[in-house]
Amino acid sequence: MTKVSKTFELYGKTYVLESGELAKQATGAALVKQGDTTMLLTAVVSKERKNYDFFPLTVDFNEKMYSVGRIPGGYLKREGRPSEKATLTARMIDRPIRPSFPAGFRNEVQIVATSLVADQKNPFDVICVMGASLALTLGGVPFEGPLACVRIGRNKETGEFIVNPTYEERENSDLDLELAGTADFISMVEASADEVSEEDMLAAMAFGQEAIGAFCQAQKDFVAAWEEVNGPIVPKDYPLDEPVPAVHDRVFAHYDEMAAALRDADKQSRIAKVEDLKDAIRAEFSDEEQETWAREIPVELKALEKKAMRTMVVETGERVDGRAADEIRPIMVKGSYLPLVHGSGLFQRGQTQVLSVLALGMLNEWQRLDTIEPVEGKRYMHHYNFPPFCTGETGRIGSPKRREIGHGNLAERALLPVLPSEDEFPYAIRVVSEVMESNGSSSMASTCASCLALMDGGVPIKRPVSGIAMGLIQEEGKTVVLSDIQGLEDFLGDMDFKVTGTERGITAMQMDNKATGLTPEILSTALEQAKQGRAFILDKMLEVVPEPRLTVRPTAPQIVSIHINPDKIRDVIGSGGKTIRGIQDETGASVEVQEDGTVYIGGDEASVTAAKERIELIVKVPEIGEEYTGRVVSIQPFGAFVNLLPGKDGLLHISRVAVGRVDKVEDVLNIGDEVKVKVIDVDEKGKISLDRLEKPHAPAGSGDGRGNHTNFSGPRDRGARPGRNSGRPYAGGERRERSDRGGYRGGDNGERRPRRHHEG
Repeated sequence: MTKVSKTFELYGKTYVLESGELAKQATGAALVKQGDTTMLLTAVVSKERKNYDFFPLTVDFNEKMYSVGRIPGGYLKREGRPSEKATLTARMIDRPIRPSFPAGFRNEVQIVATSLVADQKNPFDVICVMGASLALTLGGVPFEGPLACVRIGRNKETGEFIVNPTYEERENSDLDLELAGTADFISMVEASADEVSEEDMLAAMAFGQEAIGAFCQAQKDFVAAWEEVNGPIVPKDYPLDEPVPAVHDRVFAHYDEMAAALRDADKQSRIAKVEDLKDAIRAEFSDEEQETWAREIPVELKALEKKAMRTMVVETGERVDGRAADEIRPIMVKGSYLPLVHGSGLFQRGQTQVLSVLALGMLNEWQRLDTIEPVEGKRYMHHYNFPPFCTGETGRIGSPKRREIGHGNLAERALLPVLPSEDEFPYAIRVVSEVMESNGSSSMASTCASCLALMDGGVPIKRPVSGIAMGLIQEEGKTVVLSDIQGLEDFLGDMDFKVTGTERGITAMQMDNKATGLTPEILSTALEQAKQGRAFILDKMLEVVPEPRLTVRPTAPQIVSIHINPDKIRDVIGSGGKTIRGIQDETGASVEVQEDGTVYIGGDEASVTAAKERIELIVKVPEIGEEYTGRVVSIQPFGAFVNLLPGKDGLLHISRVAVGRVDKVEDVLNIGDEVKVKVIDVDEKGKISLDRLEKPHAPAGSGDGRGNHTNFSGPRDRGARPGRNSGRPYAGGERRERSDRGGYRGGDNGERRPRRHHEG
């Protein structure tokens, strides 16, 4: 095997495809690069066929921290459980690859994506699909390839579409659309958008389909170059589960019974009828036949159910629950469902019910992300839980599964464009969607319930958001687009197309498509039908919760922001954080200081008010003419230092402590005394000079000693020699004292100055 590498440029970006040097024992392996971002994709197919009635495909993403030059955190210092981004990337690879395999493929397939370099400029996720497709092709694995995935952005200023934008280009984009498929059809869509119109979204998808074709052609060119060097790729022969006519005919003889069993709007009742029928059909086979056709019988039973459901829709226009194709299930909405929590909303559509609960916190409670993406974290978190009881089943409850992470991410994308900025609403926001009952479209119910919870919690969203799941049935040359699909229509249908948005446009989309005949006309019909459905659902929501609360609920933390001079940050924090800790301990509020001088204060109303006042006092600069009641904190021979504000002392000169001549400050003031003063000067260095208000008379005998000061609030004492600094406030921090050597010792640095001599 000889290494082959091919560099090409598409849509202004440079890519490299390479194989033949790494992971040569895998069934197929490919190195794919965009810029310096480098991903290794491997595919391994088991030699033996598994005794399953499903396709056993596993996709893993190995997120290596060395790819960005970092050592993993924690005690172990090695990669642990996959991050949310790693899970979402694995799902992105899986979704277009899975439907591309032939029906009846039962050999186990594992695709592993490993991040070797993440250059922090070019995203690593979408190129993995191209790498997986190439690895399968080079391994001679039968699938409908080549496949590719592209991300489409749109420049906010110019409106120009961008293929696989860099992280920097994505910052200036109002669209993040990921599409995967072949040169002829789209099989996977994931999108978030800033209220983009249906027309613009269709244009972006059409542009993305062209780009997918270009990347598929690049793979074909690489394969041609590979075969020139290493010889033709020989397709491997994997036995497929083929229908057995004898089994098929005996099972499908019960078509009418299956069609009748499916006509039940109640999910659990319908499932029971269908399972009873399947058991009855299975019992018609002898024990020996059931053992011989252990795989074939379950496959044919599933095929019978699928055929009956699909034929019912395209021939009669009737769905299993009796609805028309564009009819929405009954909706129930409740706001403020739970007491005490920061916000809650209950949304039910048919037999799908979701309770979403809001929690608000300080901005420093945001989620910090330890991934290979150039992001530090996120302020808005949406989590989705799908416990087994919501489908009437038993099961393990533990860490979230891939499906839960994917659905939570979709609802997060749906609501993120309408959230207020940090300046408008300085909170970290977490919404948890608890699926209480599920019969399809639980992610869209989560979006609706979470919008209700946000409004109930007083989060000033720009506009409310609703969502709907669309389906597609293509059978016997006919096509029907379904609104608000339930679980069976998702499982046995050709498309699961979820769309969320406001009255102005789309905020998020997700699609998994199994139909190769998905035309732009069908997509246009689906989007228009989804728009009407979203509007209907939104009206039902707004009847109950018409707008966000004007303020957060009383149980939520009150958070205010103030801005201080960045030069004062050190004063608020204090040495080793002593000052800010003291504020928090004494007031009970949480305080967070940003580098730009923004200070966020959170807690109950009383603690926030107290902490705000403390901080404002710390950063306040006293002005001439202001009056204070301060405390004497230090006494020097030349005067007393009075604390006016936290960290702010001013000098009350000895000449201003009383009416009359005072020889010692201690004759009038002691440390700890409270004294009313007025600011009479603030010099360029911020040093403050004070005058005492309501001066007492100097005690008798206080001025008998030798002094060098004059109190200008009283008559001049002729016995006192006016000093050079008499008659003006002193701002030097110390009074200059006569030295024994005939000079004056400077108050700031203590250096001796020679006495001035006059010649003459």
